[in-house]
Amino acid sequence: DDDNSEEGLHTIQSGRHEYAFSFELPQTPLATSFEGRHGSVRYWVKAELHRPWFLPVKLKKEFTVFEHIDINTPSLLSPQAGTKEKTLCCWFCTSGPISLSAKIERKGYTPGESIQIFAEIENCSSRVVVPKAAIYQTQAFYAKGKMKEVKQLVANLRGESLSSGKTETWNGKQLKIPPVSPSILDCSIIRVEYSLMVYVDIPGAMDLFLNLPLVIGTIPLHPFGSRTSSVSSQCSMNMNWLGLTLPERPEAPPSYAEVVTEEQRQSSLAPLGACDDFERALPGPLFAYIQEFRFLPPPLYSEIDPNPDQATDDRPSCPSR
Repeated sequence: DDDNSEEGLHTIQSGRHEYAFSFELPQTPLATSFEGRHGSVRYWVKAELHRPWFLPVKLKKEFTVFEHIDINTPSLLSPQAGTKEKTLCCWFCTSGPISLSAKIERKGYTPGESIQIFAEIENCSSRVVVPKAAIYQTQAFYAKGKMKEVKQLVANLRGESLSSGKTETWNGKQLKIPPVSPSILDCSIIRVEYSLMVYVDIPGAMDLFLNLPLVIGTIPLHPFGSRTSSVSSQCSMNMNWLGLTLPERPEAPPSYAEVVTEEQRQSSLAPLGACDDFERALPGPLFAYIQEFRFLPPPLYSEIDPNPDQATDDRPSCPSR
């Protein structure tokens, strides 16, 4: 109370007292809670108890905030791919190239998912090489015009050694994402980014590597998005159906007598019971029980409305309740 008035104040008797309270987080985006080597993002609630002639009692309680990242957005469902090649030289001798191509189905993932890696490694050099893959987390801290960066290994896997002239193919080799914090992309002082590095370990030379960016989100992939992603990732999908065209004149539908018998039509015209009995007989959607118009014949295929202006007046209306 800034004016030191005693309005609204009351004396609390001895004993235990509980007060319910709530705070609404602001609508502006909040960075995800994070603990890093050179900085952190923390949120907490602080409560104070003031008593006359005593020092105030203070208490802080931390809570976690997640800035949700939905990986079902088109930009995070797009495949990531790359190709690189390296030629080894030793003085005046030049060996054959080492080539690497890799692809993943999408850019966005959530913790606990497995990344399926499709890769092909060809070793035309004279050395024995080893294909590998790893997920790295990069923390970037910005303060007073300076930046510090920390890169940490999150998960990795190793392939089979390749001797000279050999080729290895990964058809969906899986690399599981451990429980890690989501990506932080919109904070001005801290950024947390992820990448998948597919590389070839070459003894005595610089490794040949591909960096594929990743985004670790909080909202997992929907089933529909999963099907879309898996279909889009199949490069060998047959696209011949795109060349098909519709016929110039559609074929007329079958006659009404071929579809509905006279007995079915007459049975559908039987009078319904009272309104209450009809409502009690509705265990499912309403459209499944509107029988009056179920077997009425449709208009002829070549029929044209002779009075288009009266179409709105003659159409049946829904019964009022």
